[in-house]
Formats: sequence, C-alpha cells, structure tokens
Amino acid sequence: MAMAISPPLAALVIFSLLATVNFAQRTCTSQNFSGNNFANCSDLPSLNAFLFWNYDSAQSTLSIAFVAPPAAPGGWISWAINPTGTGMDGAHALVAFRDSSGMTVRSYDINGYSLGSGPSNWFQVRTSSAEVSGGVIRLFATLVLPANVSTTLNQIWQVGSSVSGGAPRQHDVQPANLNARGTLDLLRGQTTTSVATGNSRLRNRNIHGFLNVVSWGILFPIGILFARYLRVFPSADPAWFYLHISCQISAYAIGVAGWSTGMRLGSESAGVTFSVHRNIGITLFTLATVQVFALLLRPKKDHKYRFYWNIYHHGVGYSIVILGIYNVFRGLNMLQQQEPRLRNAYIAVISTIGGLALLLEVATWIVVLRRKKSANSTKPYNGHISQQHLAP
Repeated sequence: MAMAISPPLAALVIFSLLATVNFAQRTCTSQNFSGNNFANCSDLPSLNAFLFWNYDSAQSTLSIAFVAPPAAPGGWISWAINPTGTGMDGAHALVAFRDSSGMTVRSYDINGYSLGSGPSNWFQVRTSSAEVSGGVIRLFATLVLPANVSTTLNQIWQVGSSVSGGAPRQHDVQPANLNARGTLDLLRGQTTTSVATGNSRLRNRNIHGFLNVVSWGILFPIGILFARYLRVFPSADPAWFYLHISCQISAYAIGVAGWSTGMRLGSESAGVTFSVHRNIGITLFTLATVQVFALLLRPKKDHKYRFYWNIYHHGVGYSIVILGIYNVFRGLNMLQQQEPRLRNAYIAVISTIGGLALLLEVATWIVVLRRKKSANSTKPYNGHISQQHLAP
C-alpha cells in the first residue's frame, strides 16, 4: 500500500530537488540576474553560495551580490564581515528573507550568542535589496567601509530554514555550515576558506557529544544502580561502595572533559545559541563538583549528621542523573535531523538501564519485605518467644 506524504514534506522534498538541480555544476560566471555588472565573482566552497562584488578604493565602497539557496522554503541567507575575528562573534551581517511586506534585508551586529538590534555600526549600508526566484535568494547591497580599512576581509556566509518574529532562526551546525567562512581579497578578486577550522569544530562537537553521553547519560545512572541495589545484600558490602565510587568518579572526570569541550565550542561558535543546553551543563558541572568534594565530609554511619548528609547526597545525586539524561536528549535533539540514529541508539541504551532498574527495584523490595517478615516472626513478644514460632 502506498504511503501518504504530507504536503509540507512534499514541498520540502521538491524544493530540495529543485535547488540541487539548479545549482549542480554551476559557477558564478553562469549566474544570470538583472544588474549583474560585477567585476569580480567567487564560487564559495560551501552552502552552494556565490559572491559578486565591486570595490571602489577611492570612495571606500563595496557593492556585493550574495546568492544562495536558503535551507528551506521561507528560510534566510546571510553574508557578513568580521573585522576582528574569523567567527560569527563580532561580525557585521546582512540577512535577507521574506517578511509580511516582501523580501527584506536587515543588518545586525552579532555579539556573543545574540543578534544586535541593528543597523551595523561598522559599515554603512547605502543601499540594500533582495529578490527570490527558482529557490534562490539574491542579496544586493552597497556598503561604505571605514576609511583605511584592510582590503583583505574576513567573510562569513550562512543559510537558515526559518524566520520567526522578523528575525532569522538558528541555522544548522553541519560541516557545510561550519566551513562557511574565509577571507575576501577585494583588490585581487580572490577568496580563501578555512576548511580546517570547520573540520576541527565538527570533531570537537562529536567529542563533546560522546563524552557527555557516556558520563552524564550512562555512567552516572549505572553508578546509582550499584549504590541503590547492591547494598541490600550484605555479601556485597563494601564492594558496592567501591563500585559506586569508581563509577561516579570516572563519570565526573569524563563529564568535566565533555563540559570543557562544550564551553570551548560555545566560545568558538558565537551566534550559535543553545542557552538552555549550556546553562544545564554548567549546573551539572557545579552539582557534580560539589557532590564529589562532599565525599570528604561524609560522616560515619553512627554520626548524628549522617542522616542529613544522606538526604543531601541522594537528592543531589538523583538531580544530576535527571538533569544529565534530559540534557543529553537536548543535545541529541539538536542533531536529530542530521544524525537520528544517535538519538535512537541512546534511547535503546537508557531504556535498557531503566528496565534493569525496574527489575532490580522489584527484586530489592521482595528481599526487603521477606527480611522484614522474617524478623517480625522471630521477634520476642512480652519478653517471651512466640509460641507459634516454637511449635513443631
């Protein structure tokens, strides 16, 4: 029986196919559009993008046409200059998209993880416009650059899939997006790219995800299983304690490595906003650090404060596991469209751990209730042993 395809999905598939066909084997010299009187053009190496420009050094004006297909219908394209670095942080961007009044171009100063309110305070936008046809957006602008500016500029370009509230939404973080940066030599008519930087960031992203899945998402829950269920059996004492400590300290060490990698990714990927994921990661690191050092203050079993320490220790421990699993899913959801198998694999792993915990919980309660029943049946009554117990 044929499977029905929803209209939005069909539109997305058709759009992607048309964009692929239209751009396959094309170069900037084959692009035809009105007003194409640019002296220089470049085939940008990622996102199927092209850049056209004229530079008037005497007037310090740069006229550009940036051409690229958005990531999806209703998406956006952007071209930016960064006078202080090679990433999005500190960049001055032009963004083209369709709003309620038609195609529009807006300029933003990008600071950290957020778009500025605009317009750019580094270059002056003398004119700007945009058009869309054949699944491609063309962004036109004439910029007045600061006097005595270097003729070799750091450029960044990007595409996104949606616009919300009159502002572009988060773009993908695939290799093509991460590699969308380089330099532009205005006089020589040359562009270069920094593919190694994008590949390094992609590698760090994968390392970050792997370390955090193993630590917060797997080892910490397993460590709690050791403490909660093995301690019920006297023969497992003190083995359960050393297994618990070994597992949690290993998880903490791996988690710190994953957390630091994530913080580095954040500093290198300004403009890519995952604030909730980041804030939960900082909270996890703080709680786990406090939990590890609290072991140094662990009272003895007969100490009067041991009861309160146990409440704190268990509460923080379960909070770490819940937040850790939740944040792992947040991270995997960011990659769901590109790497759905990773999320499915983790669901299988954590479901297995959860199923094992459920079985152990039932078994533990059976053991505890039997012991309690056995203890009650042998308990003295009014100073004498129960007659029922003495009966043959």
